[in-house]
Amino acid sequence: MSQSTRKILFELRGIPKFTEALPLAMQHVVAMIIGCITPAIVISVVANVSPEDTMLLIQASLVTAAIATFIQLYPVAGRVGAGIPVVMGVSFAYVPVLIAIGGSMGLPAILGAQIVGGFAAIIVGIFIRRLRPLFPPLVSGTVVFTIGLSLYPVAIRYMAGGAGMPGFGSALNWGVALFTLAAVSFFSFFTKGFTKLASVLLGMAAGYILAASLGMVSFERIIESQWFQLPQVNHFKIEFHVTAVVSMVIMYIVNSIQAIGDISATTAGAMDREPSDNELAGGIMGNGLSSMLSAFIGGLPTATFSQNVGIVTITKVINKFVIALAAAIILLAGLIPKFAALLTTIPLAVLGGATLTVFAAITMTGMKLLLSAKLTPRNSAVVGISVALGVGISQVANALGGPGMPSWAQEIFGSSSVIISTLAAVALNVIMPRDKKEL
Repeated sequence: MSQSTRKILFELRGIPKFTEALPLAMQHVVAMIIGCITPAIVISVVANVSPEDTMLLIQASLVTAAIATFIQLYPVAGRVGAGIPVVMGVSFAYVPVLIAIGGSMGLPAILGAQIVGGFAAIIVGIFIRRLRPLFPPLVSGTVVFTIGLSLYPVAIRYMAGGAGMPGFGSALNWGVALFTLAAVSFFSFFTKGFTKLASVLLGMAAGYILAASLGMVSFERIIESQWFQLPQVNHFKIEFHVTAVVSMVIMYIVNSIQAIGDISATTAGAMDREPSDNELAGGIMGNGLSSMLSAFIGGLPTATFSQNVGIVTITKVINKFVIALAAAIILLAGLIPKFAALLTTIPLAVLGGATLTVFAAITMTGMKLLLSAKLTPRNSAVVGISVALGVGISQVANALGGPGMPSWAQEIFGSSSVIISTLAAVALNVIMPRDKKEL
């Protein structure tokens, strides 16, 4: 690599040689593509979406990720977007709430709530400096930790073959799932470089090959699908339900705090500086705008991808062209239905075995945030009570639906541990007296 190209890669602007930028871009694609399309597959099962529409959901997720990343790289009107190398995609963070909404009200309710949630993110971006004190590491760590815990049952159901599916809990499903989990772990902990980075992708590929050899995969959808297709506008329709909207608005506010962390990690780790207020505000508003746009093509809620932040901070490659090239590759994949069809053939057992590691990583990310806040008796109480309320209430059927309770209480708070844990953590952190060392 020439000295001039090397210099360009470590600068925001400039166009390096395509042959030198492509491997760096593919690194980002590999790191995020599975995490981006898996929520669509999860929600399609919960919301009872047909295989054909599941393909459209996957397509929309990829197109949405590309659009959202472009907005972050090249801000709309110079303000909406961070203007720094931030990779976006459909996020697992929303999945617990999406499952609750999709299971009871369907996909149109998710998309309607997403539009309002995106607008709420834009408002948060405008006033982020005033709202930031409400979400210190103690609160954001509690939220991320709860998200991870709430996703474990999803992974286990998939490892067993999918609730309600023929052969649920069979030795065949568990064998394939555990093999996939072992493959992911092998690539993650016993290899280096590309294979370590692509451990989830390679582990899923290994599990997929095993499942196919055992007759668990059908290729009919791939043969029947087209080579090229644009996303279909308003194919899934859009509905607005108050309870769904409230839940999603809360999640978008919470996710804005994750965006602050990822943007801060990018600038601190790769650019040796703190992010400016404009970059933080623009990044959050960019996420809100991209989520609103994606709802019309069936894309699910977006967020910054922490694994890609890690790549940027490790390599120090902040060149916008590299990230834009990665977004272009994702966009191209989203326009090829055969690619989406291939992803829909992944058995749920394979998906569960691979995503268990992802969910575990989310949980431990929350734990790291909590440890950075120091678990004093006061802080431990904030975390413990918040997680206990969220996880406990969500595990008890109709816990908030008894006499004297408003009809919407169970729908908003009783079905998702993340919502109630977030509200409890914010409230307790404000109310509980602080330790003397913190004052």
